[in-house]
Amino acid sequence: MNAPTPHTLLQPPALADTDPLETAEWRDAFTALVATEGPERARHILQEMVQLARAQRIGWQPDLNTPYVNTVAVQDQPVFPGDLAVEERVASIVRWNALAMVVRANQAYGELGGHIASYASAADLFESGFNHFFRAREGLGEGQHRGDLVFFQPHSAPGVYARAYLEGRLGEQDLMHYRQELTAPAAGAQGLCSYPHPWLMPDFWQFPTGSMGIGPISSIYHARFMRYLTHRNLLDCTNRKVWGVFGDGEMDEPESMSALTLAAREGLDNLVWVVNCNLQRLDGPVRGNGRIIDELERLFAGAGWNVVKLVWGSDWDGLFARDLTGALVRTLQGTVDGQMQTFAAKDGRFNRDNFFGQSPELAALAQGMTDEQIDRLKRGGHDLVKIHAAYAAAAAHQGQPTVILAHTKKGYGMGTAGQGKMTTHSQKKLDDSDLIEFRNRFNLPLTDEQATSLAFFKPAEDSAEMQYLRRHRQQLGGYLPRRETVCDTLPVPPIASYAQFALQADGKEMSTTMAFVRMLGTLLKDATLGPRIVPIVADEARTFGMANLFKQVGIYSSVGQRYAPEDIGSVLSYREALDGQILEEGISEAGAIASWTAAATSYSVHGLAMLPFYIYYSMFGFQRVGDAIWAAADQRARGFLLGATSGRTTLGGEGLQHQDGTSHLVAATIPNCKAYDPAYAGEMAVIIDAGMREMVTEQRDVFYYVTLMNENYAQPDLPAGAAEGVLRGCYVFNSYQALNNKDLSPVSSKKVTLMGSGAILTEVVKAAALLAAEGIGVTVLSVTSWSELARDGVACEQRALASEEEVEPGTPWLAAQLAATSGPVVAATDYVRAVPETVRAFIPAGRRYVTLGTDGFGRSDTRAALRQFFGVDAASVAHAARKALLAG
Repeated sequence: MNAPTPHTLLQPPALADTDPLETAEWRDAFTALVATEGPERARHILQEMVQLARAQRIGWQPDLNTPYVNTVAVQDQPVFPGDLAVEERVASIVRWNALAMVVRANQAYGELGGHIASYASAADLFESGFNHFFRAREGLGEGQHRGDLVFFQPHSAPGVYARAYLEGRLGEQDLMHYRQELTAPAAGAQGLCSYPHPWLMPDFWQFPTGSMGIGPISSIYHARFMRYLTHRNLLDCTNRKVWGVFGDGEMDEPESMSALTLAAREGLDNLVWVVNCNLQRLDGPVRGNGRIIDELERLFAGAGWNVVKLVWGSDWDGLFARDLTGALVRTLQGTVDGQMQTFAAKDGRFNRDNFFGQSPELAALAQGMTDEQIDRLKRGGHDLVKIHAAYAAAAAHQGQPTVILAHTKKGYGMGTAGQGKMTTHSQKKLDDSDLIEFRNRFNLPLTDEQATSLAFFKPAEDSAEMQYLRRHRQQLGGYLPRRETVCDTLPVPPIASYAQFALQADGKEMSTTMAFVRMLGTLLKDATLGPRIVPIVADEARTFGMANLFKQVGIYSSVGQRYAPEDIGSVLSYREALDGQILEEGISEAGAIASWTAAATSYSVHGLAMLPFYIYYSMFGFQRVGDAIWAAADQRARGFLLGATSGRTTLGGEGLQHQDGTSHLVAATIPNCKAYDPAYAGEMAVIIDAGMREMVTEQRDVFYYVTLMNENYAQPDLPAGAAEGVLRGCYVFNSYQALNNKDLSPVSSKKVTLMGSGAILTEVVKAAALLAAEGIGVTVLSVTSWSELARDGVACEQRALASEEEVEPGTPWLAAQLAATSGPVVAATDYVRAVPETVRAFIPAGRRYVTLGTDGFGRSDTRAALRQFFGVDAASVAHAARKALLAG
């Protein structure tokens, strides 16, 4: 039954004992050492032996796996501080209401979906946290606790709603409209979203965790950002924790594992993960032929985490105590998860015969136990006493992040309907007998009719359960989850104080990247706003010309700088500091965007407004970590994403993998992202200024994506009165009168309108000069945001479709700007043609519209060659204009 072949893969091969008597003497000596000198002395001797073994090069190192038993021994468990009976009753009630909510929704509307089994396995893990550990924000005043951060396993959302119902935060009608967010308001209810989504429930959920892996990495960087705030003396976060409840299957996501060493390296003992090891993914076992708890123990321990294994419940303590031969531990050690899942799905009689029946020693341990008692043997993640002991150990641990590996059963308590079954993740419907079995399993005070009709149950307000629940939450600061947005507003300095050089550039050559860095350096010096700015890079600061900031504000390091850098004598030397301001995340776009999200949501998470600027290769933003950006949008992030070396032709030599032609297309799909592609430094300055005021002064839930170029070219002054057009998406940059041309072409004396954005605007301007020399009048529009133009046009269309006749639809901004121009319209961009195509509907009727873009894969060559290849250089733009004029 225990699949011996996989078991041999779990442990290194045992070495033959050539002298058992000597081995016994060593054992006795070590046992005596522990008894007389204590564990600390024993650890010292072991460490000495390890060092000696390494010095002798014998090729041995300690095994990272510990026995398959609880880390916290029975004798080390603290006294349980609560009323166990009441807590178990509350947990059972929450379990029932969560189940009823999902099953009711699917009886009425079979298409809604939902999950029962995940929360059934995690319910006690949640309840222990709610009753004893998860602290809510008391307030923002001096000495008030600002709350822990809790990341909830997304498939367990029904359980969180069910608890909020008992707390009085949600009503019965709300529970009846689970996953019915659109129809709920008609019934006077709040629709409950499928998973944690702050955008949809902005007063309830704090962190979006529905996309697997995003929650784990986000929790690490939130914990690190709290240290950053503390070390920079902006906010004391020393008494706060970050808790994350995640699934064992979720640990397969690269994002879940990618920052483990950072958490250990930074010594983030304010971070506790609880991995719900119910051994099942959506389709079957997580590691059917191995043991996920062992695998995760090795992984986390190797990464430098403190590992607490929570494997067996209190009912097993007596069995382990009587296991004098070690047969029970050895058998558990050799049982793979696929078999453990089978034991979970079967009854006591099956487990007596097939688990305890494997050896006479095991059979003897089970003597005197009924089949029901064997069936009720709890795994550690279902025992409130054991969970509390594990949580307490994790909360008290210092110097390392802690992971609790909690062994549970998926679908716990669902009996034959779903406990431990392959199909349990998708279980959404139960028949009457299943519901009554669940009622009986948890001793719920429901009649058969109430159980089969899926009646919600809420104890009387003066009941022991309700008083207990409320008292414990009051002691912990209030109810969770709860999202708050009260924070201070920040003034933004006048734009002329930091960007006058860009507004009146007077033809000086520079790249928009360099202009941005210069603005940022000045903003960092502002006494009020400067300390709240968080510059973030993913190991490309020198590429973007930010090396001067190393000296100015320093790079954050939790240990300061323990070395003299090689370039210590230079003006731009590398400087790390405990109070450093730059977050230099190394080669990790996933880590950098997680850092950005932590800073961009500080206003709600900490009640402290921060303003992050994350600058990166634009290709490695929406394409590479787009899901994380989407999650940040859900979380109502406020900050700037700067896509540097942007476009498909400005990063000439880097080729296909680095050249970005689509980020503006993806950015346009995120409703609260304002995306801009400015060509000139003055335009960029107006955008940055408006964004800062919108986010930290007006406190609107938006974030900005601004693309920057690394190409140096002449920067003109920003035309007077252009600021509104810059922010709305376009403005008339210049008009070019037709020159007298002796060799008049067929299209001379005609007019054309050219539109360009970003780096390609310079090509459009050159094309205008070519056309004007041919006798063609040209008007050039600088397009700063295709997506803002498209959104404005769509808004006008929607107003026009509104039923109320008095609604004035207005004129799309683009149409209004083009109304003063003539001729066909040619639009060119450094992005795929789909970007300028988004505004086709808002071109005035009767005018031909031609779009040019950089469709296809990128290439390596000079900028001139690339623009010619993609057909977006000046000659190509001029050619397209002539063709459009000939076509009439």
